[in-house]
Amino acid sequence: MSDIYESAANSLGLFSSPCLTKVELRLTCKGISDRDALSKPDPCFILKMQSHGQWMEVDRTEVIRSCVNPTYSKVFTLDFYFEEVQRLRFELYDINSSHNGLKEATFLGSVECTLGQVSRIQTSTSPFIKYVFQITAEELTGNDDYIELSFSARKLDDKDFFSKSDPFLEIYRLNDDATLQLVYRTETVMNNLNPVWKTFKVSLNSLCSGDHERKLQCTVWDWDSNGKHDYIGEFEATFKEMRGAIDGRQVQWPCINPKYKVKKKNYKNSGIVILNQCKIIKMHSFLDYIMGGCQIQFTVAIDFTASNGDPRNSCSLHYIHPYQPNEYLKALVAVGEICQDYDSDKMFPAFGFGARIPPDFKVSHDFAVNFNEENPECAGIQGVVEAYQACLPKLQLYGPTNIAPIIQKVANSASQEVHTKEAMQYFILLILTDGVITDMADTREAIVQASHLPMSVIIVGVGNADFSDMQMLDGDDGILRSPKGEPVLRDIVQFVPFRNFKHASPAALAKSVLAEVPNQVVDYYNSKGIKPKVPSEYQSSRPFGP
Repeated sequence: MSDIYESAANSLGLFSSPCLTKVELRLTCKGISDRDALSKPDPCFILKMQSHGQWMEVDRTEVIRSCVNPTYSKVFTLDFYFEEVQRLRFELYDINSSHNGLKEATFLGSVECTLGQVSRIQTSTSPFIKYVFQITAEELTGNDDYIELSFSARKLDDKDFFSKSDPFLEIYRLNDDATLQLVYRTETVMNNLNPVWKTFKVSLNSLCSGDHERKLQCTVWDWDSNGKHDYIGEFEATFKEMRGAIDGRQVQWPCINPKYKVKKKNYKNSGIVILNQCKIIKMHSFLDYIMGGCQIQFTVAIDFTASNGDPRNSCSLHYIHPYQPNEYLKALVAVGEICQDYDSDKMFPAFGFGARIPPDFKVSHDFAVNFNEENPECAGIQGVVEAYQACLPKLQLYGPTNIAPIIQKVANSASQEVHTKEAMQYFILLILTDGVITDMADTREAIVQASHLPMSVIIVGVGNADFSDMQMLDGDDGILRSPKGEPVLRDIVQFVPFRNFKHASPAALAKSVLAEVPNQVVDYYNSKGIKPKVPSEYQSSRPFGP
């Protein structure tokens, strides 16, 4: 590995605390109280991990409608560090609305533990307020391959009187101790006896613990809104059988209801379940792509709206103190110094928004901080700092706070990379802003479109404004959607208020906002089937930068 990549990996903590083990956590809960006499809860768990004294959301389960004893198909995969105390917090919510996420949710309680406690016990049952909460932990065995499966069915039994069945499929793994572990639950296809379920992806470890002949129990249900789903039938399979669909052939299983088989003389089955496609996806790591020559193209966008205050006033967020950097500079340097290690030429475009700029002093939302629209790049993070300080006296801070134009500008560059079909450039846009944005609809649309591109967006909120509405951009209140209802293809936004790290080290802020980037890079290229270049192949065709 070259010095530049080793330095970068160390700065992000990739080598400083080696993770030799990954742990998968699965959740079940029993005995959740009904909302009232007429309705049951729609429970969802949120997993948080403590970082520098702050509880940061890691992930969340799906919402299971009308259910007091949920078993979740969502699997939490965590890196396990023996030498660290990794504190976890599981929060249970009743999601009252599918549109507003946690804003209208009812908090039902929480439980805290460490990953070490859960991993040591393997199955941990905790009294959870007045519920029973169970965590099942399993160590991954080192096979990081994923399996992509596409199921459908035909001629399923009709369980409804006034309409057709609403089928969904559950896949369970038979464990060594004869217990069943839920691996995946499909979505429900409404009013259809010939459903085609969405293609889904699970790890080979989750599916069969790497044992291709391990039995899998697959059950088809007819969904009911009261949570009492009707049993249609089941079948047994193995991954070895599923592999028959790799070459394009279909693999089929009769869906059997054992009671009908005994009672009905001419009973054949309750339908046929079909595996239309089985695809093995080799998972590559972030370092595979970096060592293969993938460069991080880092862009900065700075808020120059009037709400920041007059830069000449010491109370302004843009005030340049002779000895103490302001919050904009602290955030810029903390994040930028890590990203620059992944860019060989270390030239960074820097833009501003929300100010009137010379010579005609019209409002711009994507102007070059160095006022060179043909070449907005600055030499290193120090060059960005100098350009920022030099431009302040020349601007008239104004408004509004629109960030969609700068997201679209970077997205245009990222879209050019898509056509190469190679993993050579991944774009990170750092937006530093002091307030809630005013073009939320356009921003949502821009982010949804950018989620299809090799691009991530990091937003750092500077100052003491109320940033609660900003949380929706990084999916904390559910899946982000465009105004037309189109969901993001993948989560590409991370929002962090700077005040949470005001008294922490710069490394703490950088670690928080950049923690998701490696997975975002890997997820993008893996989803496109783009493999990293072999390091020797890259090094022979392109020299390293200084």
